[in-house]
Amino acid sequence: MERKKMKVGSRIGWAAVGVVVSTVVAIADPIKVGAVVSTTGAASFLGEPELKTFRMEVERLNAAGGLLGRQIELVAYDDGSEAGKANGFAKRLIEDDKVDVLIAGTTTGASMAIVPLAEKAQIPFISLAGGISIIEPVKKWVFKTPHTDKMAVAKVLDDMRKHNISKIALLSDTSGFGQSGRKESQALAPQVGIEIVMDETYGPKDTDVTAQLTKIRASNAQAVFVFGFGEGAAIATKNIAQLSMALPHYESHGIASKEYIEHSGRASEGVRLPAAALLVADRLPDSDPQRPVVLDYTTRYTVRYKEDVSTFGGHVYDALQIWAKAVQRAQSVDHDKVRDEIERTKGYVGTGGVVNMSARDHLGLDSTAFRMLTIRSGKWALAD
Repeated sequence: MERKKMKVGSRIGWAAVGVVVSTVVAIADPIKVGAVVSTTGAASFLGEPELKTFRMEVERLNAAGGLLGRQIELVAYDDGSEAGKANGFAKRLIEDDKVDVLIAGTTTGASMAIVPLAEKAQIPFISLAGGISIIEPVKKWVFKTPHTDKMAVAKVLDDMRKHNISKIALLSDTSGFGQSGRKESQALAPQVGIEIVMDETYGPKDTDVTAQLTKIRASNAQAVFVFGFGEGAAIATKNIAQLSMALPHYESHGIASKEYIEHSGRASEGVRLPAAALLVADRLPDSDPQRPVVLDYTTRYTVRYKEDVSTFGGHVYDALQIWAKAVQRAQSVDHDKVRDEIERTKGYVGTGGVVNMSARDHLGLDSTAFRMLTIRSGKWALAD
């Protein structure tokens, strides 16, 4: 059954909803999963597949008997892509809804707004955002499933070196994710012999970035690296095509969704980016340990929702699996016990890679979990 807690205008018709997805009536109190995702606003193309995956996977877990003989209740709020709202909803989940875990924070800004609340309440929090600042330095109660911006930068710079690119232009958005990526690019590029000859920024809601790109076109940059997400990255891509810029065009993992291709159109052809294996599931060799996992998730998601998967829904799948396995090992939803078991996650094969966490690493992935992709004829492909 679906229980509406609050309703406001949005593309999916609600801002907050508590969901108990079950095929049987639970006798014991449900285990509560608290989610804050961006199903409206600038990050909606990230948040919508996240919410859909939450629904699909909670339903699947409950159909298999739930956890510890109890059903799982999803309590989800839409933060409208605003970090301040994410903070408010996380506080409500902790204090009013009494959730057992937070799986939340579509964007880096939203996640960072939730971090102090989770730490103070001593509740496990698994972030769905990319910024490395979420888990570095390590915070006792905070984990995450997406690859970090630092890993993305390292993967892109490595690909640039392989293609003899030594001078680049950096164009990053002013969101928490974009500026964290900019910082990592500025730090890592000199270490691998790449010079950033132009360093421009744009706002996530800007409708045109041709002024910045015109400067880049007039420079001696050999490639342009755009670090952002959402409609802003698509606009930059279209502007690059409109200016007939012949430079190799790199993006971050923040655009790893079919919506980016749809919004960018033919301008996205040839764009290169680091992304999870999920986007090229059917092209992985049989020997790849991720192949059965990503194929299963892809099949179930596409059959149910009649749309392509994105890596962002995959982050939710991994977070729920990591948490559920921790609960099973702990045989409890006690915060301390579950936190400890999340930190002990070893050999988990997910959509993002093979996860091995530790007290010093609350992600458990490295840059080898990324695949270098490109866009050919409007589809994801492994890059040459």
